[in-house]
Amino acid sequence: MSDVKRPSKRAQKAQETRRRILAAALELFVQDGYGATNLQDVADRAGVAVQTIYFVFGNKRALLKELVDVTIAGDDKPVATMDRPWYISALAAGTAQDMLHAYVTGTTSVLERVAPIGKMLEAAAASDPEVAALWPHDVNPRYVVQQRAATALVGKPGARADMSVEEAADLLYGLLSPEIYLVLVHERGWPRERWERWAFQTLHAQLCSD
Repeated sequence: MSDVKRPSKRAQKAQETRRRILAAALELFVQDGYGATNLQDVADRAGVAVQTIYFVFGNKRALLKELVDVTIAGDDKPVATMDRPWYISALAAGTAQDMLHAYVTGTTSVLERVAPIGKMLEAAAASDPEVAALWPHDVNPRYVVQQRAATALVGKPGARADMSVEEAADLLYGLLSPEIYLVLVHERGWPRERWERWAFQTLHAQLCSD
């Protein structure tokens, strides 16, 4: 007999409501902009009362913060990127080449979700200081993720002997950026496979020995 408790129907319904609200917010914030979208718009799209959004998230800024967190993670589990199975598995690879291949694949899945909301988020932060304050400028979470990956990579067989952690982190941060992904995939129409191949080959030439 399993000791794992299944969530109650009430909990499942609450979780589904939360996901519908987040999906509606994502669609409207990207389509119309954060500033132009009010919570009644989100409620109408999600098929819930606006009071439900206030009850679940508190306010519009809190809804945006959770939307960004869930979009980056790919689900609503409270697990940071560096604790995600794909990230841990990539960094555990035996060689620099194997790690880079797994890391590009995992990062591409994140970019597919995150890149479309980047411009919306920048506009929201520029127009609302309280939104900007949700992500402190003294620490760049994306760089922290890349820096840890770089630290793992330069210590593996097959990494360039003259490559520093700082330079490797800068290359991962720059080439695996939402901005470059948007240009090549969204603007130029590259399929995922082409993007992954280009990102891996470009980084491999810079970070790995022959």
